[in-house]
Amino acid sequence: MAKAATIIEATYRCDYAYHAQMEPLNAIASVSPAGDAVELWCGTQSQSLAVEATAKVLGIPRDKVKLNYFLMGGGFGRRGHRDEEFIVDAVLMAKEAGKPVKVLWTREDDVRNGRFRPITAHFVRAGLDAAGKPVAWHHRVAGDRVTPFMDPVRHQSAGGKDAILMRGVELKSYDIPHQLSEQLYRDTGVRTSPLRGIGYTANKFVTEAFLDEIAQKRGIDPVQMRLDLLKDSPRGRKIVERVAEMASWGRKRDGRGLGFAFIDYSNTLTAGIAEVSVDRRTGVIKVHEFWCALDCGLQVHPDNVLAQTEGSIVYGLGMALSETISIKDGAVRESNFYDYRVPRMNEVPDMHIELIATDNHPTGVGQMATPLVAPAIANAVAELTGARLRETPMSPDRVRKALG
Repeated sequence: MAKAATIIEATYRCDYAYHAQMEPLNAIASVSPAGDAVELWCGTQSQSLAVEATAKVLGIPRDKVKLNYFLMGGGFGRRGHRDEEFIVDAVLMAKEAGKPVKVLWTREDDVRNGRFRPITAHFVRAGLDAAGKPVAWHHRVAGDRVTPFMDPVRHQSAGGKDAILMRGVELKSYDIPHQLSEQLYRDTGVRTSPLRGIGYTANKFVTEAFLDEIAQKRGIDPVQMRLDLLKDSPRGRKIVERVAEMASWGRKRDGRGLGFAFIDYSNTLTAGIAEVSVDRRTGVIKVHEFWCALDCGLQVHPDNVLAQTEGSIVYGLGMALSETISIKDGAVRESNFYDYRVPRMNEVPDMHIELIATDNHPTGVGQMATPLVAPAIANAVAELTGARLRETPMSPDRVRKALG
């Protein structure tokens, strides 16, 4: 960084977010009269942890816990904590009642006792050489750690490092030789959790939007800048070129802007373009079209890959534009879907998704497109209005403020 010809820096912020799974937390438990065995019926992301937490609270061997596993109406990280408290609720009440008990959290319970994606603040700076190429990159993240609360055993086995908060700060695939990422702990006591896309949803919003800022300051096309940075990644270049073709990148739209983002998520490569308009009076952003190209290696079930990617984009849309948890006097203010606003059907853009077939190993698709959405939207708004949005969600009041 000290040798850079030019240094550019910025700060970004991302709010708390709730999982908003369609099915509230629930479980059924039946404890034997002697309390030495239990049968469970539930959906969970961590079957082993569900058995372990139940055995621990009853003081019985794990083989005395029978789990009948059901499909989930959404998990997204919320049903995978080591304490599995919604299952333990049912177990303790069934033991006390002496008969099977079903626990079903209300939506209000679910929201107000949620375990949230951490609120984060980001300082980023890039050092450019004399030709304008990024040669040094510094990303500092301040936020609550996740694994000490979500899974203390996992946190300890990782040597006290919290990878979930920091996932996505690394700029893999890009040719930026010198990179430094730093984590500043802010252990506030707020219940934290992995959330679909984990650290990528915040960290890639920051890195991909900041790269656009650099391209803007250099006066070069942001897609061309990514292609230059992907000179050593033929797979990356291919999906960037393909999504640009799909969206007719470079063709001006009347009253609309295009924004681009690229992500290497655990060796699944994705590129996305959003087409947006902005109501300058209300500050409402409307996403009309979203194009996505994805290379996940061997596609074991292509139809499911498409479905997961569509769901990921819708999830990312809510995180980008409307979903936020606020806390006042130690209590969560939101309570249901009328004040924690997920995307409505008429707000979902037309989605155009293309899977790039390769013979690489399968690398995952469950949440890889979610982090694309926020930076693509922010970059589109900047291209259309000249205003740079550095906070998620990009709510109407924040848009109006940015537009002046």
